[in-house]
Amino acid sequence: MAVLGYARVSTRDQHLTGQIEALKEAGATTIYREKVSGVRADRPQLAKLMLALQAGDVVVVTKLDRLGRSTRELLDLIEQIGSAGAAFRSLGDPLFDTTSSQGRLLLAVLAAIASFERDLIRERTTEGRKRAMAEGKRFGRKPKLTDFQRKEALKRRAAGETLAEIANTYAVNVSMISRLSRKSTDR
Repeated sequence: MAVLGYARVSTRDQHLTGQIEALKEAGATTIYREKVSGVRADRPQLAKLMLALQAGDVVVVTKLDRLGRSTRELLDLIEQIGSAGAAFRSLGDPLFDTTSSQGRLLLAVLAAIASFERDLIRERTTEGRKRAMAEGKRFGRKPKLTDFQRKEALKRRAAGETLAEIANTYAVNVSMISRLSRKSTDR
């Protein structure tokens, strides 16, 4: 069993010293350090820490925001730590300690709330999309060619013009004209 610390500051001007001292006091034998914004998904030292985790290890941070910026990200990282058979502890947030039953309960409740929130967002999005479709709204990019241009392009293709000539006229890719031709023959 090892105690692994993770220290992070957002800018080059900030210092890791205070975090490193607190992590050493908490028994961290290895400390992964980085100077990178928590918003960035690519945090190499955090990735190394996650790969080094073994069953029985404890990951320690000075505060929750050092590990992640959003609730969802924090819960995902803590779940990954748990999946590796390790525990998580935040020195500045004593309730976030998966080595205790209270900490595990709090995380389970937060995970359930986050899941509930995702479901609500999905439902609202689906309802909004259905309403918009019923009102005749179209989704996705606007077509590069109008209906008239598509019909005209098909007529020109039937008259023997090359795909490249037609595509150049409308400033579109040859593949678009090719798809138009295929769709008209499929009908």
